[in-house]
Amino acid sequence: MGVGMADGVAVGAFAVGAGLLLAGLRARSAQFDPRRFLEDRTGGRAMSWVKAKNAQLPFSGEGETYDRILRILDSKEKIPYLRKIGKWYYNFWRDEKNERGLWRRTTLEEYQKDPSETKWQVVIDLDAINESEEGGKNKWVWSGVTVLDIETEAEPTRCLINLSPGGSDSVEVREFDLSRLEFVDPTESPFYIPVAKTYAVYKDRDTLLVGSDFGPGSLTDSGYPRVVKEWKRGTDLTDAPIVFEGKKEDVSASGTRVHERHGLEYEVYQRTLDFYRTERFVKEVKGLQYPAGSPMKGEYKLKESPLRIQLPLDVSLDYYADQVLVQLRSDWKRFPSGSLLSIPAVIVLEADKESLIPETSITPLFVPRERVALKDYSKTKSHLLLVVMENVKSYIQVWKFSPEGPKKWSKCVSSGGVSSEILQTDCWAVDSKRSELYWKTSEGFTQPGTLYIADSSDVQPEIALKNDPIRYDASDVVVEQFQAKSKDGTLVPYFQVYKKLPKPSTRPTLLYGYGGFEISLEPSYPNTAGVGWLEKGNVYVCANIRGGGEFGPSWHQAALKEKRHKAFEDFEAVANDLVRRKVTTHKQLGCMGGSNGGLLVGNMVTRSPNLFGAVVCQCPLLDMKRYSHLLAGASWMAEYGDPDTDDWTYLKHNSPYHNLSNDKQYPPVFFTTSTSDDRVCCSHARKMAHKMGDDMCIPNIYIYENIEGGHAGGSTNSQRARMWTLSYQFLSKFLN
Repeated sequence: MGVGMADGVAVGAFAVGAGLLLAGLRARSAQFDPRRFLEDRTGGRAMSWVKAKNAQLPFSGEGETYDRILRILDSKEKIPYLRKIGKWYYNFWRDEKNERGLWRRTTLEEYQKDPSETKWQVVIDLDAINESEEGGKNKWVWSGVTVLDIETEAEPTRCLINLSPGGSDSVEVREFDLSRLEFVDPTESPFYIPVAKTYAVYKDRDTLLVGSDFGPGSLTDSGYPRVVKEWKRGTDLTDAPIVFEGKKEDVSASGTRVHERHGLEYEVYQRTLDFYRTERFVKEVKGLQYPAGSPMKGEYKLKESPLRIQLPLDVSLDYYADQVLVQLRSDWKRFPSGSLLSIPAVIVLEADKESLIPETSITPLFVPRERVALKDYSKTKSHLLLVVMENVKSYIQVWKFSPEGPKKWSKCVSSGGVSSEILQTDCWAVDSKRSELYWKTSEGFTQPGTLYIADSSDVQPEIALKNDPIRYDASDVVVEQFQAKSKDGTLVPYFQVYKKLPKPSTRPTLLYGYGGFEISLEPSYPNTAGVGWLEKGNVYVCANIRGGGEFGPSWHQAALKEKRHKAFEDFEAVANDLVRRKVTTHKQLGCMGGSNGGLLVGNMVTRSPNLFGAVVCQCPLLDMKRYSHLLAGASWMAEYGDPDTDDWTYLKHNSPYHNLSNDKQYPPVFFTTSTSDDRVCCSHARKMAHKMGDDMCIPNIYIYENIEGGHAGGSTNSQRARMWTLSYQFLSKFLN
C-alpha cells in the first residue's frame, strides 16, 4: 500500500507536471508572435518590408490634390502666430523656401502691417543649421523654446532651444543668446544636453532643473525622466546633484521654478503617477504673505521641505499670484468634477490633509452644467480668461483678480455667450505677467481662422489683426449639428459638413473621431479636407464620442478602461445614424482616426467590418497586449488598462490585432505611420498590415510609413501634403 500510494503520488505528480507543461506551452504559443521582428523600428528585416510595402501603393500621393495641399501649407498668407518674449514678438515659420523653418521676430507695429510689408528679423535658420552640420545629413525638427521668464526682467537674454531628430519626442537642448542672436559661446559655459526625452527649465539664469537619460535607472518604465537634477552653469551634468526622484513605475518626475505675479516664487516638483494622477511637492516659497485675517503675519515659511500638497491626486494645479488654481477631475467637497477653484496658497500649504481645507476659503471660478464644460483658461496680468464650451461651441468668460482685500476674484461682464454659429474660440495671454492683452482666435468648418488682439480689462475694443485665406470653395457648404443615440441611450453629438446638391442623394462620407484622453474635437477650418474631400461633393463628419473632453471629465471617464467599448458604440451609432438619415450608405462610408483615434477605427475594422467601405488608420495603437511594453505605452495604462494583469480580460476585446477572424470580410484599410515615432511604435500599424495583408491575404490592405516625422507623421510640409493626399486618394478609390 505504501508503495502503491507512493506510485500514485508519483503518477499524479507526473500528470500535474505534464498538464502544467502543456499549459505553459499553450500559453507560450498563444503569446508567440511571428511578427515581433516588426517591433525593431530600424532593423534591416523590418525596413526591407517597409520599403517594399511603400513601393506597392496603388496611389501616387501626387497630382492636383497634393499640389493644392502643399500650397496651403507653404502659403505666405497664413496667420503667423506669435509669442512675446521681452519686447519682441517671435514666430516659427515654414514655407517652400524654408522647409525646416525659420525662428524669427518682429515688433507689434510691424506685425500689424500688410504681410508683404512686415519686416522680420531671422533669429534661427533651421535649414541652414541642418546644412552646416554633419555634412548636411542632419534632419533637425523644431521642438520649441524654453525661456527664463521673471516678472522683473524686462528683456530675457537666454533661452533653451529644443531640436528633435526627425520629429521624434526626443530632443537635443542648446542654449541660445537672445541679445546676440547666436548660440551661447563655449567660453560662457552654455547649457547643452544631448538627444534624449529631456525636461529642462531654468531655475535662474545660471541653474537648470533637468530630467533626462542619465544612464541606468534614470528613466521610468514609460521612458521619461525618473529623477531631477539641479545643474549649475560651468559644472558637469553627470556630477549635478539629484534633487527629486520618482519611482520606476511612475510616468515621469519633473520640477520647475514658478516665477509668479508680484514677485512670488514657488519651487515645485511632481511625480506623475499615471496620466491623470500626480503627487506634488513644494520645496521653496518666496514672497508669499499670510492672508488677511490670519493669526500669523508677515512672510509665509514652509513648515517642512519638500512639503507634499494635500489635494486629490487627480486635480490639475496651477498658480496665480498667492492663489492655487485647482481643476477637478472628480467630485470634491461640494464641487462637481470639471469645476475650477481658487484657494489661497497659504491655506493649501498649511493643510496636513485635504479635509482641513475649509470650503469657505474656496472660490469657485467655474462650475459645469449639463453639456457645458471648461475647455481651457489663460492668465493675463490681473485677469483670468475662461474658455467655456457649450454643446461643443466655445466662448470666453473673464474674472478680475484683486491682490488687496479679502475678495480676490470678481466676475466681469462676459466677453460673449455661445454663438448661434458653429465656431471654435481660443485665447492666450500676450504677456501673462506684464500685460492685460490677449490673443483670441475664431474659426469654423467654413470660416477660416481670424486672429484678434483684445484687452482683458476691456479698456480697448477687440481688434482683428490677421485672417487666414479661404482655402476651398465653401459658398454652398452647410454645417449642421446632429445627435445619434448610442447603444445605452446616450445622445452623441456630431457635426456634418457638406455641399448642397440640387437633388438629395447618398454620397461618399468621411467620419472622423478620436474619443480619448479628454481631447475634444471642435469646429475647425478643414484646410486639407476642404481641398481633398469637400470640394468633390463629399460629406465630412466629426463625431464627439465619449472618451473625449467635450463635456468635461465625466464624458471622458465614461469610456475609460473596461468602459472603452462605449466610445466604439458611440462611433458606430453615428455611422448608423448617417445611413438611417440617408446621408450615405455603408459602402460609401469611410472612417479616419489617428493615434488613439487609430485604435478607434482599428476596432471598427474588427467589430463592425460591414459598417464601413474603407478605413484610414493613422499612427495607431492596435496591439493592446504589447502596447505597454513599446516606447511610451506604459504611460497610457490609466487610459486603457494593464494588459499584464486581469485587465486583459476586457482589453483583449479592444485589441484589433487579436480580433481578426478568417470568417469575416473586411473593408479596405490604409495604415500610415512613421519610423521615427517614439511615442506610438510604428510596429502597431506594421504588424496589423502584415497580419491582414500578408498572412490572411485580405485584399486592399495598404500601409505607408514615412521615415521621419515622429507621431505627427511628417516633418516637412511636403511630407505632410503627401500623407494627406495618399489618404484622400485611397478614400476616393474605394468609396466612389
